[in-house]
Amino acid sequence: MINDKLNILKRFFKRNRRMPSYSEMLKLFGFSSKNAVFKLINKFIESGFIKKDNKKLSPLPKFFALPLLGNIKAGFPILAEENRSYLTLDDYLIEDPQSTFLLKVSGDSLLGVGIFDGDIVVIEKKRLPTIGDVVLAQIDREWTLKIFKKDRQRRLSYLEAANPKYPPLYPNQELQIFGVVRAVIRKFN
Repeated sequence: MINDKLNILKRFFKRNRRMPSYSEMLKLFGFSSKNAVFKLINKFIESGFIKKDNKKLSPLPKFFALPLLGNIKAGFPILAEENRSYLTLDDYLIEDPQSTFLLKVSGDSLLGVGIFDGDIVVIEKKRLPTIGDVVLAQIDREWTLKIFKKDRQRRLSYLEAANPKYPPLYPNQELQIFGVVRAVIRKFN
């Protein structure tokens, strides 16, 4: 029941970009008394979804979290175990929000590592790359997303695609690494 009411509250917030008043909640939840609204709001506060400052309600990060229902095998079918907890995508994908940003991928040079045209990559700026990381780099003043490699014989860093139709990229002048890919986001139609 609380999850149904929380979803109603989330829909209201998404539409209006604010929390509803107690009077609006009477209608939203189909309650006949403000006391019922007050009790529900206290459950949301105790559960960490919202907070109350000077009688004003505002959402906490958990309000925007999605339910994580448990684990599911991608192999043979089994009974799924439901173990509800909540997870925000920010908490899952982003360690340092101040040094993290998103880029939309264009091209097919990273197909072999599962990064496709139209995917969104989460890039962390401050992280130092290790060999094999997918990096955002500037090579000879051109930007690209490739795999960071080192040529031990030439003692030179270079970039490699994950698609055999593209050759390795060795810098003529300079290679600068600006960030490391931490996650890939793909939306299915």
